[in-house]
Amino acid sequence: MDIVLRAIFLYAFVVFVMRVIGRRELSSMTPFDLVLLIILGDAIQQGLTQDDYSVTGAVLAIATIASLQVFTSYLSFRSRRARKVLEGEPLVLVDHGEIVQRNLRRERMTEEEVAEEARQQQIGSLDDVAWAIVESNGTISFIKKN
Repeated sequence: MDIVLRAIFLYAFVVFVMRVIGRRELSSMTPFDLVLLIILGDAIQQGLTQDDYSVTGAVLAIATIASLQVFTSYLSFRSRRARKVLEGEPLVLVDHGEIVQRNLRRERMTEEEVAEEARQQQIGSLDDVAWAIVESNGTISFIKKN
């Protein structure tokens, strides 16, 4: 039972950390980020199973985390409030060529990063953009002016 409780706590902690990190950081992983995730996984494993190296302990931990993932996915599907907390909502970064500074600060992004993303999508200037929206998965969608 101890492993199940540890798994529940660590799952909630990881979900919290991923929400705090932010969408943009998770959508654009660098090699350093990958190494950090591997280290994080190893640290969580040590706290999860502690000194229990049995197959039963591993199965319990994996089954608990998988069950929590299915549960949060179902909860997100059924409840708009849960979806907002677990996944976030799209956020407008550019409104008719004007950058929304408040939302930019909220996402910890610079104007240059938005402009770079626009250029990667063949948009030369933010003046040509009706809307730029950072999606819940961290990507930025651009809608050009007519």
